[in-house]
Amino acid sequence: MKKSASNAKNSAKNSAKKSSLQKRRMAPLSTPSDISANGTRDIGGALNRLLADVFALYLKTKNFHWHVSGPHFRDYHLLLDEQATEIFAMTDMIAERIRKLGGPTLKSIGDIARTQRLLDNDADYVQPLDMLAELQGDNKSLTSFMREVHDLCDEHRDIATASLIENWIDETEQRTWFLFETSRRGDSTGH
Repeated sequence: MKKSASNAKNSAKNSAKKSSLQKRRMAPLSTPSDISANGTRDIGGALNRLLADVFALYLKTKNFHWHVSGPHFRDYHLLLDEQATEIFAMTDMIAERIRKLGGPTLKSIGDIARTQRLLDNDADYVQPLDMLAELQGDNKSLTSFMREVHDLCDEHRDIATASLIENWIDETEQRTWFLFETSRRGDSTGH
């Protein structure tokens, strides 16, 4: 009898815990903000698209870093590794900013693939200067995407996100500049 009553008591406790856990899992992820619901929704959506593009650019930059070859291998290999590190550093800040605004972030590689605007490059071989040119174009596109998100932030008075984006634009413009200068062809003296 005691055993049966004890089992019933444990079963009730487990059921209550399970119910509580299910309620927490179903709770919305919204975080309080003084930015309007439309603003947080629009900015969060725009940041998720930006996050997908940043992940895509990161992976492409690492891909080219791993597969670059030729007489400038060392210089290009190190440049692309440095740029990939800088790009990857943006991902956590973007995702956490989305969460601070109360939105959900990308959850998988599938989410990234469905959301990204930058194109992947799955070619078996890409000429080194073509790699640099492609990354230069992608960084320019990323800058343009960030300017669009910045405009949206201005519209909704989201100063914190706009401030982060301003720094990322500067970093992205520097990557574009370095890729441009690195890919310029020298004269017959190598300069």
